[in-house]
Amino acid sequence: MTSAAKQLGDEAYIAVTTFRRDGTPVSTPVWVAGDGEALVIWTVGESGKVKRIRRDGRVTVAPCTVRGVPTGEAVPGHATVLGADGGRTARELIKRKYGLRGRLFVWMSIRRRGADATVGVRITLD
Repeated sequence: MTSAAKQLGDEAYIAVTTFRRDGTPVSTPVWVAGDGEALVIWTVGESGKVKRIRRDGRVTVAPCTVRGVPTGEAVPGHATVLGADGGRTARELIKRKYGLRGRLFVWMSIRRRGADATVGVRITLD
């Protein structure tokens, strides 16, 4: 894992910035886990960020607070929405990293929305 990917993967939250059609940046704080040379996040499949990533995979990522206030430099990268297997892998990585809090959050989300309503997103840094 690259130094930047390792550092970001160790953060509690990262701000993932995606871009609207007109180029306007939209930043969202998310949980993150490292996965080899990449970062993985887990989110609702119909969220705005997923729609923007499907259209244009360009992103920037930066360490941030729970409220999304950046605490470090943004790094450019490319995001890809994962299939069903990737979603399961993302859930497992999040549960492993965040412990009881992660397991509880994943369980509540699956119970509320169903497992198919969430997706994993893989981010590779440029």
